Amino acid sequence: MTSLIIMAKEVFAAQPMMLECTAPINVCGDIHGQLSDLFRIFDLIGWPPTVNYLFLGDYIDRGRWSLETMLLLFSLKLKFPENFLLLRGNHETTIVNRIYGFYEDIVRRFGTPRLFNTFQEVFAMMPLSVVISDRILCMHGGISPQLLTVGSISILKAITRPLLAHNFKQWMRTETAGLQHQR
Repeated sequence: MTSLIIMAKEVFAAQPMMLECTAPINVCGDIHGQLSDLFRIFDLIGWPPTVNYLFLGDYIDRGRWSLETMLLLFSLKLKFPENFLLLRGNHETTIVNRIYGFYEDIVRRFGTPRLFNTFQEVFAMMPLSVVISDRILCMHGGISPQLLTVGSISILKAITRPLLAHNFKQWMRTETAGLQHQR
């Protein structure tokens, strides 16, 4: 399992932070550990590589099957790196996935946070945005209000890895304000 996660990290590290693709592509929002919903999407629309997919982040937390959801998504990313695209959402930041249950789930299952930390390394390498057919900018939660200028696209292309949680909010619009004070 750890090997699969590390291989996903290498694939993400080799890709730019802003991906480019062409239509047609199926754009999917938050999965939040709902593995059955992910299977339902594939059963209704088609399994890769028959159809192309772009997932906008928030793969974990809240649902019961966060680990299994991530492992399936990473497996599909490894098998179909060019037509199965995964972006980082705010739940792929340490502060959020620690608060909303991913940390507890991993420690409960494995007795150590080691795997949780490995996932954080991978999440820090995931791209933040995709431009579809030179016309549509896609990302989780939208662009930070501080970047709403004509040059925003070039700024997004210049983001470097690893992108740590405190830098994430600089580039992306998130709902993380005040989370460190919860729980």
